[in-house]
Amino acid sequence: MLSFLRSPLLQAPLKGPDLLDRDHSILAFNERVLDWAVRDDVPLLERLRYLCIVSSNLDEFFEVRAEPHLIASQANDRKGVFSVGSFERLATSLHDIVGRQYALYNEKLLPAFERLGIKIISHGDRNPAQRHWVKQYFEREVRPLLIPVGLDPSHPFPQVANKSLNFIVRLGGRDAFGRENEIAIVKVPRVLPRLIRMPAKVSGGRALLVSLSSVIRAHLSELFAGRHVGQFSQFRVTRHSDLAVDEDDVKNLRTALRQGLVHRHYGQAVRLEVSAGCSDYLSDFLLQQFDLPPKALYRVPGPVNLVRLTQLIDLVDRPDLCFPPYKASFPSQMDTVQNIFEQLKQGDILIHQPFESFDGVLEFLREAVNDPQVLAIKQTIYRTGPNSELMDLLREAVRQGKEVTVVVELKARFDEEANINWAEMLESIGAQVLYGVVGLKTHAKMMLITRREGKALKRYGHLSTGNYNPRTARLYTDVSHITADTALTTDMEHVFVHLASQSRLPPLRKLWFAPFHLHRNLIDKIDALGLAAARGRSTRIVAKMNSLTDEALIHSLMRAGRKGVKIDLIVRGACMLPAQVAGHTDNIRVRSIIGRFLEHSRVFYFREDEVEDLYLSSADWMNRNMVRRVELAWPVTDPVQRQRLVDECLVAYLHDGVDAWDLGPDGTYTRYQGDGKSAVHGAQAALMARYADIGKGQD
Repeated sequence: MLSFLRSPLLQAPLKGPDLLDRDHSILAFNERVLDWAVRDDVPLLERLRYLCIVSSNLDEFFEVRAEPHLIASQANDRKGVFSVGSFERLATSLHDIVGRQYALYNEKLLPAFERLGIKIISHGDRNPAQRHWVKQYFEREVRPLLIPVGLDPSHPFPQVANKSLNFIVRLGGRDAFGRENEIAIVKVPRVLPRLIRMPAKVSGGRALLVSLSSVIRAHLSELFAGRHVGQFSQFRVTRHSDLAVDEDDVKNLRTALRQGLVHRHYGQAVRLEVSAGCSDYLSDFLLQQFDLPPKALYRVPGPVNLVRLTQLIDLVDRPDLCFPPYKASFPSQMDTVQNIFEQLKQGDILIHQPFESFDGVLEFLREAVNDPQVLAIKQTIYRTGPNSELMDLLREAVRQGKEVTVVVELKARFDEEANINWAEMLESIGAQVLYGVVGLKTHAKMMLITRREGKALKRYGHLSTGNYNPRTARLYTDVSHITADTALTTDMEHVFVHLASQSRLPPLRKLWFAPFHLHRNLIDKIDALGLAAARGRSTRIVAKMNSLTDEALIHSLMRAGRKGVKIDLIVRGACMLPAQVAGHTDNIRVRSIIGRFLEHSRVFYFREDEVEDLYLSSADWMNRNMVRRVELAWPVTDPVQRQRLVDECLVAYLHDGVDAWDLGPDGTYTRYQGDGKSAVHGAQAALMARYADIGKGQD
C-alpha cells in the first residue's frame, strides 16, 4: 500500500555473506536476557524477574512472529522464507529455551528460595492445617467463579481466550443424564491471583505460597459431583494477536480497532502449553481442537505461565533480594529556580533517562500548562500507560483554555485499548485529537509549546528517543532533548500540520522525517563516508539502536565497511548483519548490552576527519520504521552536548566489560571476557554512579 514511499534509490547489494535470520536473532536476544536469571551475582528476586521477562517476550514472539511459519508448515510449503523447515528450526530453538527456563526455575531458583524460607508449597507438602486453609480459600474465593463445561453436542469445545489458564479433565462414570461424555473444560478467570500467600497462622513464620492451579487441582473432584476425575492437566493456548485492520476500508478507525480488540483474544492458535504429566490422550485432543501440529505442543514442568510469577516479588516483600533502589537525579541542566523557557533561551537541555529523572519533561509541560503566555500545546502519544500524569497535565491545559492538539497512535501494539481510552477522554473535554496518517504508525515522540513573548510567538520543543510514559522512563534508557532552536521547532510545526492536514510537507531544515527522508538520508550518509574512506579519509560510524533488520541499511553499512569505514554498532535486540566475516565485514563490530535497564536510546554518530555529526532518533533501523511509520531523527549541534552524548551513550557502551555481548559471524553472541588485566566496568553502573553523585549535590 505504501510502495510509493519506497525510494528507487537503493543500490543493488554486493555479493556477500547471507544475512542472519531475524526470528532466530530475536530468540538470541532472549537468551542474553535469560543469562541474567542464570547469574549468581544477581539478586534472587531479580533473577526471577528476568526469567519472567523472557517468558513475556516469548509470549509476544508467538503472538506476532509464529503464525506465518505455522501456516507454511501446515500447507507443506518447502520453499520461501516461511516453510516446513523454518517452522521446525524455530520450534527446536523455542523448545530448547523453554526447557532451560524450567530447568533453571526448578533446579536453581526454587531451591534457592526455599533455603531463604520462601516456598511455593504443593498439595502433597501441605499439613492438615494448611490443607484446611486452602480448602476454605477455594470455597470462598475460587469456586464461585468456576463454571466447568462438560463437552457434548450441545456443549461444544468452548472459546478459549489467548494466554488464559484452563484445565482439561477426563471423567469417568456417567453424568446426571446417564451419558458418558468424558471431557470437561474448566476456565480460570483472569481476575484471580496466580499466587496466594498463606497467613502466618498456618505458615509457621515462613513465606509460604500456593499457586492457584494447585488450589484448583486439589479440589477438581468437587466440581464434578458423581463423576470420577481421572486424567487432567492445566493448559494455555497462545494465539496470533497482531491486530490487523484495513484502514482504507473503515470509516472510523477508533471504532474498528475497539471491535478488533475483542477478536484479538481468539485469533489463530500458534502454541499449546500443558503440564509435563499431561496424558497423550488429552494433549492429542487439545492439539486437534486447536488444529496444531505436535511441535506446537510445549510440556512444562511447572506453571504454564511463568509471567505471573512476578506476583511473588510483591508477595514476599524482601527488598534485600532485589536490586538496591536507584533514585534518578533531577536533570543536571535544569535550574529548579529559573523559568524553563528562560533557560532554553540560553541553550538546549538534554536529559539522559533513567539516570536523570523524567520529572524534567513533566516539569517542562507543567510550566507550559500553568504559564498564561502559553497559547498552544501539541503532542504525539505512542505509549503513555493507563495512569499518566502527563495526560492529567494535558487535561488541565484544556481546562485552562489552551489549544491542545494530540496525535494519538491507536495502533501501538498491545497498548491500543489504553490509547483509545485516552483519545476518547481528551476528545470529551475539548482537545483536538488526531490519529495520524492512514497506513502509518506515528512513532515519533515530540511536544511543541507555542508561547506569546511580547508581540511575537515563540516555539519550544521536546523531542525524545522514548515514549511519554513515566513508568517505563524509570526502566528504559532514553534521551530527551528540550530546545528553543528556531529551525528545529519550525520543522516540528510543519510535521504537526502535515499529520493533521496531510498536506504536502515543506522542506525541513534539520529534521529527518520517515517515511519520506530518513531512510534515504541515512543511506546517503553511510555511502558518503564509504566514498570518503576510499579516498583515504579517516571515517567512523557508531550507531546505537534496538534492532537492525532493514536490508538496505545493512547493505549500505557493509559497502562502507568494505571501503574502510570503521563501524561499531550497539544493537540491543535483533541484528541481521553478520559482523566480522573475513573479507566482507571485517570493519564492522556488533555488540549488545543487556543490563539492569532496557537499552532504548537511538544515537547515530558519523565522522569524516574532524567533522562530526550526531543524530538522536525515535527510529530503529528496521524496514517498518523507515517506510511504515512516522519517525524523526534530529541533530545535536552544540559541541558540548554532542560530546556528552558520545561519552555517555556510545563510548561508555563500547568499553562495557560487564554487560556486553559480541556478535560473531555465525550469529552467535559471546559475553565479553576482557583481557583479564585491565579493570572492567558496566556502562549502566557507571552512569548510575555518576548521576547518583550529581543527585547528592542537588540534595
